[in-house]
Order: sequence, then structure tokens, then C-alpha cells
Amino acid sequence: MAGLRNFIKLAKWRPTLSLALASQQRSKYTQHQGVKGIRNRKSYFEAQMQQGKRDDDNDEQNGDSRSSGELFDMRFLDDRAYDEVAGGAMRITRNVATSQQVLILQPYVKWSAKRNLPQDVKPEDQLAEATALIRSLPNWQVAKALKVPLENLKRRTLFGSGKIDELKTLIADLRQEMSLTCLFVSKGTLSFAQKRYLEEEFHLPVMDRYSVVIQILRLHATSAEARLQVAMAELPYIWSQAKDASASQIRRQGYALSDLQKEILKTRERKLRAELEQVRRHRQLLRQKRKQQNYPIISVVGYTNAGKTSLIKALTAESDALQPRNQLFATLDVTAHAGQLPCNLQVIYMDTVGFMSDLPTGLFECFVATLEDAMLADIIIHVQDISHPCHNAQRNHVESTLRSLAFNVGGEHQPPIINVFNKCDLVPNADDHAEESTAHHRISARSQIGLDPLLLDIEAQILSVTGRRKIQMRVPSGGPEMAWLYKNAAVIDTQADLENPQRLLMQVVISQRTLEQFKREFC
Repeated sequence: MAGLRNFIKLAKWRPTLSLALASQQRSKYTQHQGVKGIRNRKSYFEAQMQQGKRDDDNDEQNGDSRSSGELFDMRFLDDRAYDEVAGGAMRITRNVATSQQVLILQPYVKWSAKRNLPQDVKPEDQLAEATALIRSLPNWQVAKALKVPLENLKRRTLFGSGKIDELKTLIADLRQEMSLTCLFVSKGTLSFAQKRYLEEEFHLPVMDRYSVVIQILRLHATSAEARLQVAMAELPYIWSQAKDASASQIRRQGYALSDLQKEILKTRERKLRAELEQVRRHRQLLRQKRKQQNYPIISVVGYTNAGKTSLIKALTAESDALQPRNQLFATLDVTAHAGQLPCNLQVIYMDTVGFMSDLPTGLFECFVATLEDAMLADIIIHVQDISHPCHNAQRNHVESTLRSLAFNVGGEHQPPIINVFNKCDLVPNADDHAEESTAHHRISARSQIGLDPLLLDIEAQILSVTGRRKIQMRVPSGGPEMAWLYKNAAVIDTQADLENPQRLLMQVVISQRTLEQFKREFC
């Protein structure tokens, strides 16, 4: 186990960015209606790029001895010019510590025939999830949360005139009581026209689910790799807002990207794609190394906050390395953790980013570089929160996402899935919440309930998928054969041979390839 953990530690890596936007002088920002823009000439940006390239060349000639983590140029991700554009499109800032009082509006279609939600998902459940999103951010408080019935979600004003007047009165009261600062409309994405109209009516910044999730991802993106993926996830939203503004012919209202801003976005996107491709190639190398080491891979997936990290902690007994948090999107990096099955076979558990419904697919497409590890594992453990009222809908969403990932990564090939119903201690009759036809394990990762049957199932699946089998071998006691098996196979048990006291009976888990190597070595 120690050797496996050392292998995982040595495999850690931090991506580097070659772009160095070395700008000692900042361009002047001019405020105009809707978004802040940069009105300097494009040649200024090109001069910045040339200066950055010269700095890169100088670093190479001088033999820069900094580590890869230090080479990651944080000025690229913190560029003020880009922040102006991103803040105008998503209404977010990098300073998430700022206190916010948020009014949550959960719109839903009141006519059941027109709803495009799963039948068991209620507006109350959507509102609870929206509230959890806001509470995942430090110093963000929910001033009030309410459902708003609508005939459809596509009208330009989103809400009717009567509901607008009603909300104006509510917002005025909340401003007097607790200094309301923000309005969160819990819809995947709002069009530019909808957002612009609501901000003019309520005189508050308006955020949608995409904006809030990006804010949470920024908070939890601590590694360079995670920050790369979050930075990439921001760009599709900014482009869509700019495109929607142009299509709606609202340029006269002030939302227009200058040529310089467009060039900044294009350059940022090009550099991020190059770095993410480097991340993907590096993860391919890591997978090849794990394959050479012959460690079985177990990917743990599920809806956000279902208990994936808690389960891995329970199965691996990593008390210090893993610290589960009761927050949405607490895990952004795909991390590897050493574990051991009842047959003493060493395995690797892969912790993955959680899924969430009502978000554009483009948001999670930016995490494909790391989610590939899930689809290329030997087996998948699908962790589900059985205590959640929308458990079935969450399961269906994760399964459909996995099918999509399998098609994009492995051509419809999907590893075997073990369904795990977590948090069963919070539900007296958890079987009533599950379909009888679905094979599953009822567990509680926190209370250590139901883990032994789960481990036996994982062991059986791993042995079947990887072609390993349990056999008993007779070897000389204390001989090189015995040492070789301890090194290259999983030894379950050893006992003396009653027929020959100079030999041992070793029960081992071994693959056919390893068995052939043993025969060539000693037979």
C-alpha cells in the first residue's frame, strides 16, 4: 500500500502556461452602459503579446530554474482587461469574500404539460438546490427565496408585468430591511435581453445558475489544473452573451465587445485550449503508467454533494488526505487514492467532479480532460444520495451524462457500474426510494454502514473485468518464488503444506499475464 501511495504522489503534476502578459502599464478603462470596455488601439495588445514572447525567450535563455507550479503565470488568469469583460457578462467578481444579500427567484412552468423537468422534480426541490448554491459561497446570505410560476421561460421579460410590480415591492422592502445586493434567477442561462430588462427594472445585478456555479468553481479551484478548466468554462458564456446581445439588436444599449476585447478573448481561449490539451496528454501518460503498474482503477462518480469523497475516505482509511465538505462542487480535481480490497489486491480510487442538472453541457465539456479518467476506469461506482427527494432524477441525469461521456471518449464503451445508495442512515426506509429492479448497495459512508458487502462486490467486479483469478500455489518456503509472488500478486493467505513441510500453500489473486511470467521465471 505504501508503494502505491508513493506512486500516486510522484504522479502529481501542475500544468504550466507559456503566455506571459508582462504589462507594467495598464490601459485606461472607460465606463459605458452595460459593460466596461477598453478603447485603446489593438496595437497595444499586440505590443503586450510581443513583450510577453520576449520575456519567455529570455527565461529560456537564462535557464529558468523555477518549478512548474511557479511557471504557471497567474497574471494570465487575473488579467484586468479580461475581468472587465467577464464581470460585465456574468456579473461576478474574483473577490468572493464580499458579503452579499441575495434574493432567489425560482421560475417554473405552472402548466405540467409544458414542463421539461422529470416528473418527480418539484419547484420546491429546485428552490432548495438554488438555495444550497448560494450558501456554498462564504458571506453570501439568502435574503429570501421564492417560487415564481410562469407560462414559459422564453419571453423577453421572463416575468409578466403584474409579477414585475409585485417583485419591485418585495425588493424595496428587502432593501430597507437587509440591504439587498443581488438577484439570483435560478435558470440555467438567462439571455442578454432577459438579464438587461430585469436589471433595468429592479436596479440590481442579476445572476443565473451558470454565473453562480462559475463563482463557486472559482472559489474551489485551488490547483493550477482546476483553474485552467474553470477559466475555460467561463468563455462559452461570455461569447453567448455577446452573440445574444448582437442578435437582439441591443448594441445601442451599450453591450458591445470592442475589437481589442474580442482579441483578448480569442487569445485567452487559444492558450487555454493548448494548455488543456497538454493536461489531457499528461493524464494519458499517467494512465499508461498505472496500466504498466497493473493497478485496477475504480472511478467514483455522482451528483454533486452525493458523498463521493466521503465514500473514498471510508474505503481507503485516508483520514488526513481527504476532508469531505458538505458543499456543492467541493471537488474539482480528479485525484487518485490508494485502496486495498479484501483479497489484498491494491487498487486506485479516482475522485471526480460532481454533476448538476439545468446547466449547459458546455460547462462540463471543459472538464473532459479529467473526466476521461472516469470513463477509462475498470469499473465505476455511482454514488447517489438516497435521502434527497430528487434521487431518481439525479441518478437519471448522471447516467445520461456518463453515456454522453462514454460516446465522446470511448465510443459508447462504458465500464460496469455499481450503484451505491449513500446516506441510508438519514432515511428509515431507503428501499422505498429505490426501484426494485435496480441492483444497489445501501450504505452510509459517514457511519461506516454497508461497506463490507460493497467491497466484496467491488472485488468480484474487478476480478472479472481485469481477468484476475484466485488460485492456490505450492511454493518452497522462504524461496525466491514466495518473494516474487508477494511483489507481483495479491497474497490472500499462506499456510503450511501438510504433505510437505518444506513448502507453503499460497492463495493469491493473479492475472493470466502475471501467472505466465511466474511460470517462465521459475518453472
